[in-house]
Amino acid sequence: MKGTPEMPQCGFSRASIQILSLQGVDPAKFSAFNVLEDDSLRQGIKEFSDWPTIPQLYVDKEFVGGCDILMSMHQNGELAKLFEEKGVVVPSEKPSDPPITYEHRKFD
Repeated sequence: MKGTPEMPQCGFSRASIQILSLQGVDPAKFSAFNVLEDDSLRQGIKEFSDWPTIPQLYVDKEFVGGCDILMSMHQNGELAKLFEEKGVVVPSEKPSDPPITYEHRKFD
């Protein structure tokens, strides 16, 4: 990515991090590399994936896509399925029963 997850340096990197967050990806289960700090990494990753843009997402060392692909997969549910299959999401807590509320009424 361009920048870091805490401080993305482009809108596509920011959107990608937001998608990962919305999907519930466990931050301990992914690594991010700032390609702005290493031009050889920046060019090498494009050649390796044969994909011209950054950021790029890899899951289990397999190229998934860039921001546009992530957005599409997020919207159609494929990304959630992939992350669930790969075990990279934070386990959700079992929802508890809703709190009991009382309605106060004034009777005439």
